[in-house]
Amino acid sequence: MTTDLPVNPATIDPSDRGERRAELEMTHEEAVEHVRGLLKDAGFGIATEFVPSKMVNEKVDAERDPYTVLGACSPAVADDALEETANEIGGLFSCNVAIWETEEGAQVVYHVSIMKVARLVGLAPNTAAWGKIIERTGSALDDVWERL
Repeated sequence: MTTDLPVNPATIDPSDRGERRAELEMTHEEAVEHVRGLLKDAGFGIATEFVPSKMVNEKVDAERDPYTVLGACSPAVADDALEETANEIGGLFSCNVAIWETEEGAQVVYHVSIMKVARLVGLAPNTAAWGKIIERTGSALDDVWERL
């Protein structure tokens, strides 16, 4: 059964949702530490960290390869984003960066901009102020991705 959507997701360019992907050749633990350090260097704090693979492996007897999510947050940007959306953007916080193992010694680092997605779905305004918020987070993540 399918559900009709108001927008065809296939028509949205990945860059319009701020999609980023990189591949690293290192262990999962090394990749998580590397990405964590780069995010911190770019001004992000790690507000949350969880390992979905561990949870599903334990709870539903799955055999998932290592998968970690780092919930990055820039407090100054978060404050501005909360202000611009009357606090509603908090439903999408934090800015997650997922790291998963594709094979031993090979990791994918993946991110989608919640700031861009929020604007696409109408949760955030399409204003100059919101554009500046997107630029600030995008610039910081550009730095991270260049150093991956």
